[in-house]
Amino acid sequence: MLPLVAMDSRRPSESTSRRSLLGREPSFRRLFLAVLGSGAGTWLALVALEIDVFERTHSSAWIAALLIADLLPSFAIGILAGPLIDRLPRRSLMIGADLVRFGAFAALPFTTNAAQIVALAGVVGVATGVFRPAIYAAIPNSVPDADLASANSLVQLADNITWALGSLAGGALAAGVGVDAAYWINSATFLLSAVLLAGIPAKLLQAATAPSRGHWQDLKDGFGISVRSRGLLTVLVAWNVAMFATAAVNVAEPSLALHTFSAGRFGLGLMMGCAGLGLAVGAYLAGSWIERRGLANVYGASLGLMAVGIGAGAVSPNVWVAAACVVVLGCGNGSAVVCNALLVQRGAPDELRGRAFAVLMSSNVALLVLGMVVAGQVTDTVGPRWVWAVAAVAAAAAAVVGFLLARRVGRAAPVAPAEPLPVTAHAAEHAQH
Repeated sequence: MLPLVAMDSRRPSESTSRRSLLGREPSFRRLFLAVLGSGAGTWLALVALEIDVFERTHSSAWIAALLIADLLPSFAIGILAGPLIDRLPRRSLMIGADLVRFGAFAALPFTTNAAQIVALAGVVGVATGVFRPAIYAAIPNSVPDADLASANSLVQLADNITWALGSLAGGALAAGVGVDAAYWINSATFLLSAVLLAGIPAKLLQAATAPSRGHWQDLKDGFGISVRSRGLLTVLVAWNVAMFATAAVNVAEPSLALHTFSAGRFGLGLMMGCAGLGLAVGAYLAGSWIERRGLANVYGASLGLMAVGIGAGAVSPNVWVAAACVVVLGCGNGSAVVCNALLVQRGAPDELRGRAFAVLMSSNVALLVLGMVVAGQVTDTVGPRWVWAVAAVAAAAAAVVGFLLARRVGRAAPVAPAEPLPVTAHAAEHAQH
């Protein structure tokens, strides 16, 4: 499929390795370090959040509520506020999101019950719902097009390494000195991220703020390109199927580690950390896999690896075997996410890219939340092993769908972006509502 984003006029240097990309693109290096710093604290704190809520309530339903509170705002933003990611400066949006998350995590040590924790997780979810589509929309502006796959791999690698190390550290920290320390550390990482992002020229995160056709028409444009572009449609269908598997795994994992395996706090951190390790490996290798094997083959195989890892984890005899299976699951997940980002970045022009990511993330969150609601009720009834088994079937279905749709991406005609109209007083009036 022909790339629809504007091609970067800069010629990439002879070396296209990931390390050279960080060396020759200082703005992208800051973006990478911002993801690395905030991600480390986020995953460290996520373990603390789940432990905090589970030990206060002893309920998988409350774990589901926690995860839903963190994710549900992304759905609302994609449906109602996605165009703002294109119409407002992306750098300002990302810095603002970091400052909101700093405040929320700084408040968590003072909570007195699970409901307050879930409420603050919702605040974090609003900020994250703005930050993530903005950062993925900005990546193609900060690197030459030839380096886009490597840039996505590096950003995912940063996020996933911090998942692995942060989750392990979070479990150990919660077991050693309690959950509050994890909250304080995470709040500091968001300040660091904001400082790093402030040093990036705004033009290297966004070509220009998009003109508005009126808020509801801007929303329609975002939904429209998600179904007209073959690449975006592939992500919309296949990754939504995979969300059921992800929901089941996330909700049932604490019960599997803490009760089924009797592995304690460290066991939960071990499983989450191993998922991050697999994600890092998959993200790192995805770029070279795509170059050698083709996007469709890599996408289908990545989703298939998720199915294998989840299924094997469901029948594991102990936490150590399950942790190894989770590495396989994470490897497939990490590679699939890189494929998702590349499909969207090259399937939408810059002026629609932010809302395209927001719409797709919104649909993913909707399916994820639905799966979490079901898994939160079913896990305590049938047990986490059966929930993981069903998740493996869902991931296998996603692999088949993803492969078949991605095969057609190369033959799909490019999608022309909607022709922007100048901002008028009438359009601006609608944009405020």
